[in-house]
Amino acid sequence: MKYEGVLTKMKTELVDEVEYYLDFENDFLNLNQLLEKKISLNFLRYQCLNCGQQKKIFRQGFCYDCFTSIPQAGEWIMKPELSKAHLSQEDRDLEYEKRVQLQPHIVYLANSSNVKVGVTRKTQVPTRWIDQGAHEAIEIVEVPNRYLAGITEIALKEHVSDKTNWRKMLTNDILDLDLKEERDKLKEFIPEEAKSYFITDNEETEINFPVKKYSEKIKTLNLTKTPFYQGKLMGVKGQYLLFEDGTVFNVRSHEGFVVELQIV
Repeated sequence: MKYEGVLTKMKTELVDEVEYYLDFENDFLNLNQLLEKKISLNFLRYQCLNCGQQKKIFRQGFCYDCFTSIPQAGEWIMKPELSKAHLSQEDRDLEYEKRVQLQPHIVYLANSSNVKVGVTRKTQVPTRWIDQGAHEAIEIVEVPNRYLAGITEIALKEHVSDKTNWRKMLTNDILDLDLKEERDKLKEFIPEEAKSYFITDNEETEINFPVKKYSEKIKTLNLTKTPFYQGKLMGVKGQYLLFEDGTVFNVRSHEGFVVELQIV
């Protein structure tokens, strides 16, 4: 069976084990059904997720021209504290920025290898945690806009990491922690503007990933350098495909790559 399409972030569904899907233009693949099967990936060309042109991908699935101009790639995406829609100040497109920034946001703790603090729109819970490969996560505050979430994250990352150790996550070198206890330790460091939004009555979310076997040593597949790869799929975690030989493939970092996927 052969499938062809442009890679985008895998879609997910949180059930007993996370269900993963690749959404191509003409095909919708459930990757859980491909576990323990040999598949191949063949890089064909680029296709910008915004303009659709066959131009080299710069970042986030966009060509350079789109990345430096469209509101979906504004600096406030990666740095929420730079959000200004609540002040009616435009970055690239105020209407878009108000729509995205002026909605409930969550500051959370996620544990994928180590405990880290992060920010996401409320509508992206638990998707954001799944994408990070977190086996457990909990909300800290729910605030009404992205700016408040951003300044809260800035304050808290003085006391807890804001980075995921992806190698530990992919080898399952993890620790189980009491995230309610970890969250409560951080309460005093929340900025005054966000203190009233602290959440006290929630439980942590546990996430199980469809992985048959983890490798002790891993190597990354970069389709720019290695346009063709074939191997037995043993798991999916975060936004990574995990293969029997220790190769891991980050689907999200290859957004905008048109590939042919074949079940061998």
